[in-house]
Amino acid sequence: MKFSIREAKKEDMDQVLSLINELAVFEKEENAVEVTLDDLIRDGFGANPLFHCFVGEVGNEIKGMALVYNRYSTWKGPIIHLEDLIVTESMRGTGMGTALLNEVVTYGHGLGVKRINWEVIDWNEPAIKFYESKGANVMRDWDVVQLDENGIKNYIANI
Repeated sequence: MKFSIREAKKEDMDQVLSLINELAVFEKEENAVEVTLDDLIRDGFGANPLFHCFVGEVGNEIKGMALVYNRYSTWKGPIIHLEDLIVTESMRGTGMGTALLNEVVTYGHGLGVKRINWEVIDWNEPAIKFYESKGANVMRDWDVVQLDENGIKNYIANI
């Protein structure tokens, strides 16, 4: 199936949000998505965008997306974080995931970043194999650490 990869526009964010929700269902976290369409538009297309997004498109439908943002490594310097690379189930195996990852890596290289980081859930073996086949190092000896909104509030209350 023929598709194209391009930079996202604010008009795409409703379809991007649908992909985000599809990923949440796949990862058995269907009630975890709190971000809204207004959040995506404000945060991605305001005066100081917080993220950069690429979409994979078939006709006028967004069937994949990759969302990245800038970070800084105290060891390496500028890096980017790939928050999500999502390809709708019907498009998996078509090369869209590779094309989106190619776009992310090309974008990062153009920025002069020293590294591109992302996480993959440990039971998603197809994704792990995909990333490893592209030369990514899946670091199974590192754990992701987070403070969610409630954790932040509790932390602050105990300072």
